[in-house]
Amino acid sequence: MKVLLVCAGGMSTSVLMKKMEKYADSKGIDLEVAALGVGQLRDVSAYDVVLLGPQISYQKDAVRKKIGDKPMAVIEMQDYGLGNCEHIFALIDSTLAGR
Repeated sequence: MKVLLVCAGGMSTSVLMKKMEKYADSKGIDLEVAALGVGQLRDVSAYDVVLLGPQISYQKDAVRKKIGDKPMAVIEMQDYGLGNCEHIFALIDSTLAGR
C-alpha cells in the first residue's frame, strides 16, 4: 500500500510517517509512505490514498481539485497528535473500501 501524508509544511507528517513505518513492520503490512507539505502537492498517481493532517483540513476542497478522484481522508486531530497508527490504518482501510 502506498500512502501520501500531507500537512502544512511536511515536518509533522515526517514524524508520523516514521511511526507508521514502524507499526506496519510490526504488523507485517506492506507499506510505502511519503510526507510532504500541501504546497508541494503535485502528481499523486503513484499513491493508493492521500491523508491530510488535521491542520490543513480546511484545504480539503483545494486538495481534492488537485488529486481528482484519488481516495482521500483527513486524520483525526487526536490520532495525528498521538501517532495512533491503529486508528490511522483503520482510516486508510475504510477510505480505500469507500472508493
